[in-house]
Parts: sequence; structure tokens; C-alpha cells
Amino acid sequence: MQSTGRDPIEAEGALELLEGVKELYVARGSKTVHVDLSKSRPSDDELLAMLLGRSGALRAPTIRMGKKLIVGYNEELLSSTLL
Repeated sequence: MQSTGRDPIEAEGALELLEGVKELYVARGSKTVHVDLSKSRPSDDELLAMLLGRSGALRAPTIRMGKKLIVGYNEELLSSTLL
């Protein structure tokens, strides 16, 4: 576990988190995006736009469960992907 408040993860580190990830879930408010990285991988710029906040650091919370990466807070998304 890493505290992004004390040790933020920026662009290159955020892309490294995707190694071995097959499913990416991104929450922005009530909107959620699911990307199946095993079928088609967006460009690095598109991925960074999803992963990074306005500060240029990885958005929180970010949770990796096996081959899933969940980024951002949305109660419905977290309950459906974590259970």
C-alpha cells in the first residue's frame, strides 16, 4: 500500500501500474468507464487522462485486485467490482 498524499505517483508510474492489468475501471463522479485492456489498449495519453487528476498525480483511491485496476471514487462501482 502506498500513500499518494506523501508519495504521489505521476505519469510514468501510473502507466507502470497497468502492467498485467486486463480490466480498468475509472470513476469520475457518477460516470464510470470500463476498458478491457486485453482487447484494445487506448493510447498512453488517453490512459493518463483517465488515471491522473488535475495535479498530474494518480487519482485516489486506486485499488488493484488481481488483474483489475479501479481508479477514482464511485460507491456503486466500488461495491460492484470489489464484491
